[in-house]
Amino acid sequence: MISDLQQEFILHFGEMGSRWGINRTVGQVYALLFLSDEPLCADQIVAALGVSRSNVSMSLKELQAWNLIRLRHLQGDRRDHYGTPGDLWQIVRILVEERKKREIDPTLTKLRQLEMQAPSSDDAHAHARIRELRELIELLTGWYDEMNKLETERLVALLKMGARLQKFIGKATILSLPRSSKEA
Repeated sequence: MISDLQQEFILHFGEMGSRWGINRTVGQVYALLFLSDEPLCADQIVAALGVSRSNVSMSLKELQAWNLIRLRHLQGDRRDHYGTPGDLWQIVRILVEERKKREIDPTLTKLRQLEMQAPSSDDAHAHARIRELRELIELLTGWYDEMNKLETERLVALLKMGARLQKFIGKATILSLPRSSKEA
C-alpha cells in the first residue's frame, strides 16, 4: 500500500514531529493523510502504519484539534474518513495561526501583564527588556496579520520578490548614507 518514497516521507515526518512538539505517530498519521489521494479511515491508517488503533485515534483527535485534518464521509461507508486540505498554502496558514494561538498570544498576554506592573529599582532593566520584547512580538504579529490578509497569489509574489526587495533596500540605504559613511 505504501511505496518506498511514501514510507521515507512518513518516517521523516514522524521524526520531525517530535522536534515540532508533537509525538511521532501524530506526525506519521499526518504525513500519510497528506500523501493520500483519498480520505482514509482509522482502520486503513492502522494497517498502513502498523500502529495501534488507540494511537491512531488519539493522533486523529490531536490533528483535528490543530484543524489540520478534515472529517469526511464517503457514500455507502459509515466509517469516518480523514483527509488534509488540498491547498498547501491553506495548511501553512492553519499551522501558523494555530502556533500563534498556542504560543505567541499567551506570551504577549503575559508580557503585557508583566509590563503593567510598576518596576522596582531592581527591575528597571528587566522591565525595559520585557517592553522591548513585547514591542518586537507585536510588530511581528502585526506584520503576520497583514500578510495573512493577502490572497495566496499576492503572498507568493511578495515572497518571491523578497530577495530583490532586499537588494533594492540595500542599495537605497547605501545611496542615502552620508558621504563619509560610504567611504568607510
